[in-house]
Amino acid sequence: MSVTETSGEPAPLSTDEFVNGLWKQNPVFVQALGMCSVLAVSNTAINALAMGLATMTVLVLSNLAVSLLRNQIPREVRIVTYILIIASLVTIIDRLIQAISIDLHRALGAFISLIVVNCIILGRAEGFASTNGPWRSLCDALGMGLGFVLALFCLGAVRELVGSGSLFGIQLLGERYQGWTVMLLPPGGFFVLAGWLILFRFLGSRFAAPFSRRRGAT
Repeated sequence: MSVTETSGEPAPLSTDEFVNGLWKQNPVFVQALGMCSVLAVSNTAINALAMGLATMTVLVLSNLAVSLLRNQIPREVRIVTYILIIASLVTIIDRLIQAISIDLHRALGAFISLIVVNCIILGRAEGFASTNGPWRSLCDALGMGLGFVLALFCLGAVRELVGSGSLFGIQLLGERYQGWTVMLLPPGGFFVLAGWLILFRFLGSRFAAPFSRRRGAT
């Protein structure tokens, strides 16, 4: 992990936080956070991608705001302040999605508002942005946000492809394909998530061992 910024001068920007969010500490495949929205809206690729991008936008902007205001926020009311910042951003995102596509807004439903209580966002605000400068906080938020988008898209793409034979609404497996309907239902989310977790852990163990040996040799 990178060194926390305690002085007035910002520490050099590092890619450690970005890589952690994408792979080492992926919010879904490693930390298993935000499971409510992950399983609920990942029945299609477009819904998963939209929810992932909305969550990433809120995460990036809230991390940046908390980092910039960290010295002005009294410790006694920091959590309330963080929630107020996050809720304001979620309201803006909710209105933007509604303006762009009513159908998408209806598909995501209440889960847009539930971004406020997504433990990924509040956790990064409290655990990272509140003690680090804006550049590191931005890098951390981008890594975690893109990691969340990647995980949601992986789930949504598989569920839509297997469940209906399409991707982003485009039929790929032919008109005669009989979709596995269970993949579009909540149980399908658990099945696909379990498969991705197994694959992610397997790949992590395969790549971690050579990396550890190289570091030991140096």
